[in-house]
Amino acid sequence: QVQLVESGGGLVHPGGSLRLSCVASGRIFSIDTMDWYRQAPGKQRELVASSTTARTPNYADSVKGRFTISRDVAKNTVYLQMNSLKPEDTAVYYCKAIYWGQDYWGQGTLVTVSS
Repeated sequence: QVQLVESGGGLVHPGGSLRLSCVASGRIFSIDTMDWYRQAPGKQRELVASSTTARTPNYADSVKGRFTISRDVAKNTVYLQMNSLKPEDTAVYYCKAIYWGQDYWGQGTLVTVSS
């Protein structure tokens, strides 16, 4: 089993920045892929950024150039640095890990971008 805990969400003004963290724990050796998703009210959950070991990260077009995903593999932690935030970035952000072919999700952290 893999447990994921996100942190770092909050209220920020447009143009501001936030850094999300997601720590994986449990009986795990190493996790190959860790992703960030988000779900805005009334919308489907969407992939924001994806990090797979030894591969170039992937980003949704809407966040390219503003968001950066990074990993600390030794700590089984993934980060999402979010800059130049816009009101449309408001959503619950979820961390997902793929471990031995199974998806594991965190509980989510709310990001609100508002003036």
